[in-house]
Amino acid sequence: MHNQSLYGPAGRRKYINRAEGLRFLDAAAEGGLADATFAGLLASTGCRISEGLALTRFQLDPADGQVSFLTLKQRRTCWRSVPVSPALMAMLLEQSEIAGASEPLWSWCRQTAWRRMTAHMRAAGIEGPQACPRGLRHGFGVACALARIDPRVTQRLMGHTKTETTALYLEVLGPEARELLARLWAWDAFEAPK
Repeated sequence: MHNQSLYGPAGRRKYINRAEGLRFLDAAAEGGLADATFAGLLASTGCRISEGLALTRFQLDPADGQVSFLTLKQRRTCWRSVPVSPALMAMLLEQSEIAGASEPLWSWCRQTAWRRMTAHMRAAGIEGPQACPRGLRHGFGVACALARIDPRVTQRLMGHTKTETTALYLEVLGPEARELLARLWAWDAFEAPK
């Protein structure tokens, strides 16, 4: 397995954090329903861009509130279901009405989807290695780790075949670690005098 990290060679993170994600979704909403739903799907499910583009109405399950993806990067056919919010499901159903029942919800090619999403990231002021659809996928994995979701559940949600791939997200220190370290900072000699 090649060396994977959530940080680039210069130490910059490759994942979208919560604040950036919210700005990105606001910027994508300005692009209309198609852009807003695709952005919401990427951010809320951690799906790969090609998995999202292949989505049809038949893969939306409003009764159970989940979306089923054909998992890529596996040698066998493997479907996975990922829960989504009621608001996102409503938007996806609306987008499916525009697209038609058996057609993909978006008629874009992979490159067009990539360009549209990265344009919304630029509009949201997001720069660096995280400013791409893969940054949203990584952001989903990090959010799962910070929410203390069982890594086996995260593995299924993201369609990973190896636990080592999912374990990558457990390396990120979240607010809890910062809170613990803040206790040490009280003893820091470099803290400004009061």
